[in-house]
Amino acid sequence: MSSLITEDEISHETELVWLEDTDNLDYVRQSLDRLPTRKGRPAYHRDGRMVGYAILGSTAKPSRQSGTFRRRVFWLLPHDRDSQPDGLYAKSAPAEAVDPRTLEPRSKGYKTERSEGGPPSTAMQQLGITLPL
Repeated sequence: MSSLITEDEISHETELVWLEDTDNLDYVRQSLDRLPTRKGRPAYHRDGRMVGYAILGSTAKPSRQSGTFRRRVFWLLPHDRDSQPDGLYAKSAPAEAVDPRTLEPRSKGYKTERSEGGPPSTAMQQLGITLPL
């Protein structure tokens, strides 16, 4: 879950690679996966689709036990809002979801009014203000 990801766990990220345009996505799910390499497109073994992943710098060290690297992977499931706008997450978001507009390398991102399924208030829209949740 994104709330369990700490800044030190992603401190070796150098780039986020997006496999699709995130402008139309209210949220993406993020997780730290154990992967065999620092960079390159990882294998994907979940339902749904991978929408992005992180690339690690050369200073990232593999786990002593497994030899793998912990890298962020961004993904969506078939029942997420982008595929089912009136479904389970019409007015909420999964625990591991964050607004992709808040993501950068080494920054875990956060939920926003948009990612939670609610439009900002009229006053907020008029002032152009969005608040993190």
